[in-house]
Amino acid sequence: MKKLIVFTLFLLSIFVLSLQFSSAVTKFLADKQKAGIKIMSAPDSAEVFIDGISVGKTPFVDEKLSQEAVNVKLKSGSASWVRDVRLNSGTVTIINRELAEDEASSSGEVLTLSKGNGVNILSDPSGTEVEIDGKIYGKTPSFVNIGSGEHIFVLSKGGYLKRSIKALVPAGFTLGLSVDLALSELDLSNIATPNIAVTEKLKVKSTPTGFLRVRDKPNLTGKEISRILTGDELILLEDLNSWFRVRLTDGKEGYVSSQYVEKITQ
Repeated sequence: MKKLIVFTLFLLSIFVLSLQFSSAVTKFLADKQKAGIKIMSAPDSAEVFIDGISVGKTPFVDEKLSQEAVNVKLKSGSASWVRDVRLNSGTVTIINRELAEDEASSSGEVLTLSKGNGVNILSDPSGTEVEIDGKIYGKTPSFVNIGSGEHIFVLSKGGYLKRSIKALVPAGFTLGLSVDLALSELDLSNIATPNIAVTEKLKVKSTPTGFLRVRDKPNLTGKEISRILTGDELILLEDLNSWFRVRLTDGKEGYVSSQYVEKITQ
């Protein structure tokens, strides 16, 4: 059995009651063809669905999955959370979520490992200030080439609750950190219910190449920043007629041709 690579995760939400979560462990699996997932939530005992199938309750661990993108849903009473998550072979993806009936007051993070170095940080909302070990490193989205070892990441933005994450960056790996911040109670009280907007989603249709290119500009000369597959879902941010500005499940934003996507009926 190969030696396990471990990193510990804990969360602290500021300006609300202090909640401490149990340590989460990410490791290399002995079978490099397999991928794992560990899911924690507050409150715990939330029902876990993977690709629409109920597989148990939080805290939940499965280290015998395939390397692929899976749809993860957590449900506790009337509160729920859904996201497509990419699993990497030989590692365990960590999901930690604070569930709330109002999506704006829900928060959490997804942590992944891949070959490389440093840390890649995404957030919702974007433009969140990143502090690592007490030093400011700009705003999200951000890649920081920090050394391996244990680090404390603090993400903050006006009107949102700060989020602090303590994690170990193993040597030879890139830590992927995707964080959702919750609105502060003050901002939540100022949300006018008649003006709540419905988030539109897009679904990728069949393409001649079998995939759809996501570009950094709304034209064919735009640089390719990602590729998505038939059936994948995107969040529509802006309709530009022949192009759509979209957000991917990993938090990236870009443009796709409207010819190869269709709006999902809510």
